[in-house]
This record gives sequence, C-alpha cells and structure tokens, in this order.
Amino acid sequence: MMNSLIDLRSDTVTRPTPAMLEAMFKAPVGDDVYEEDPTVRALEQEAAARFGLEAGLFCPSGTMTNQIAIKAHTEPLSEVVCEQNSHIYLWEVGGIAFNSGASVALLPGERGRLTAAQVEAAIRPVNVHYPTTSLISLENTHNRGGGSCYNLQELEAIAEVAQRHRIPLHLDGARIFNALVATGQQAADYGRIFDTISVCLSKGLGAPVGSVLLGSKAFIQKTKRIRKVLGGGMRQAGYLAAAGLYALEHNVARLADDHRRAQQVGATLALQAYVAEVLAVETNLVMFRLKPEMPAEQFLARLEEQGIKAASFGPQMIRFVTHLDINDEMITRLEKVLKSL
Repeated sequence: MMNSLIDLRSDTVTRPTPAMLEAMFKAPVGDDVYEEDPTVRALEQEAAARFGLEAGLFCPSGTMTNQIAIKAHTEPLSEVVCEQNSHIYLWEVGGIAFNSGASVALLPGERGRLTAAQVEAAIRPVNVHYPTTSLISLENTHNRGGGSCYNLQELEAIAEVAQRHRIPLHLDGARIFNALVATGQQAADYGRIFDTISVCLSKGLGAPVGSVLLGSKAFIQKTKRIRKVLGGGMRQAGYLAAAGLYALEHNVARLADDHRRAQQVGATLALQAYVAEVLAVETNLVMFRLKPEMPAEQFLARLEEQGIKAASFGPQMIRFVTHLDINDEMITRLEKVLKSL
C-alpha cells in the first residue's frame, strides 16, 4: 500500500533516494557545536555562495531559521512587518511573540505578495506610543498564496524602501528554489536584495531534515548563540548536511517537473463540476475551492479510499503539492480519480 500511495499533503513527505542515502552514509563528520563538522561547513558555504551571501547556519527546521533571524533582527517593543497569511505569523506557534517579544504589523497581500507602497505605509513613525519597526519579512514562494512568486522588480522596490529606512529585510525562502526555477530569476539577485534568507532543504529539494539561514558573517556569528539557546546545536550533523548538499547539487533543476505536473492537475481540476475555483498554478502547489455540494471532508475521504492523501487548507479549500515522490503515472491515476468524483 505504501508503494501505491499518492501523498499530496506536502512536499515534506518525501524520503531520501538511494543516492542521497549513500551520500549521507559516506559523509565526513565532526562535532558541529565545536564547529568541527566539515560537511556542515561545506553545506553552509555552498548555500551562502549560491545567494552571494557571506555565511550560513545549518538548523533542524525552517521554523528555527526564521525564528532565529527574527530574534537577531528585533528586540522587545519592536515590530515585524509581514503579510497577514505569512508562515512566520500563522504557522510558527506565535514564535515572534514567544521568542522575540515583538509585535507584528499584518498586511493584506495579493496571494501573499506585498507592494513597496504597502510596506512603506506600515513603517511606524517615531512615537512613544508605537513599537519601532525593526524588520520587514517576505515569503517566496507564498504557501497560503498557492505557491505564488514575486517578480524581481517588486522585490527591488521593497528593498529600496527597507534600505532607505535602514530596516533589515528577511526572506522566508522555504520554497525559494521553486520560485527561481519557475521565474528564471537568479539566486545572487536575492542575496543582493535581502539581508537574511531562510532556505529549506526538506521540501521540494527532498532532504529529510534541515534549513540554512544565510546572511553576513557578523550576523551569522550572532545567530549561533540564539540557535544554541533554542536547542538547535547538533553534534555529528554532517550526516544530515550531506543530504542537503546532495539536494542542492541534484534536485533543483528537476523542480520544473513538479511544476509541470502541478499545472496538469490544476487544468484537470478546472474542468470538474464540483470545483468552484483553482488558483493560478505557478509552482508546485495547487490550491482550489470546492463547491458547497462537495463538502471538503467528503472529498478528502473519497480520495483516501483510492489511496490518495491531500490536505484541507481552509473552508472548502484543498491543497495538492507535487514533489520528488510523485511521478507521471501517479498524476494519470489522480486525474482518473478526480474525473470519477
């Protein structure tokens, strides 16, 4: 049954390929808390170099890299500007308040995307009654926006606002490589635009665990103490870092296959009478709304009867995610089931 399961809940459900496992088992390792793990150093350096930034910090999760960055950029009585459905606000357990004691200025985005004008209007004037705007955070691709991507010109415009006000700009890049592959943008442009970037290795890239926080050498040195107090110091972490190195070397270009399959499924869903709306498919996420006559719980149950798992993403909203463990044969089978409902 596991071999025939079509799991569309997330791109985090992938398992390492035999080649990735081989790279993990062969990795040279050391104690990373002592900064003696050569594979961790290689991953951090490779990730930073790709984006034109100076240094990286390997962590167990994207939540940790985001929360470390926010903690390092802010202080109590300060505020983070972000989109109202951003991962750092909705899906990280209130970590901005818990870890950093900071406020949040929530802005409504167009499928998660903000404009420079919105960001500038949200920056607080100097007033004893207000928190100080200390960080602007963007998400690309945007999860709740259905895998939507920013265009480079808007990112540059937001960066100009941030630089003019001397406010750091952070990127939650959990699926940044999906955005790069879909748009043809260059990773080095992001290193020029953003002060810090969180890159996830365990979503579309197929590693079993891990994210890397990127920034300047001074910033990353500061974040090592924050990682330690959050329990993120790891010992022979090179076995995990090796999976991330393998993913960067072998699993980026193939994201185009995930995007193609997602677009194929989106086109099929748009033709079904029980589907009210399908968001434009830009990357590997397919978000769609069911009509009232097809309750979401019933839809998911009927899929599961056919060995297909998916996730509810709000009232009558469903998300499909294509990934490394989904192939063309599975997409054909999925389409057959969707048409039969």
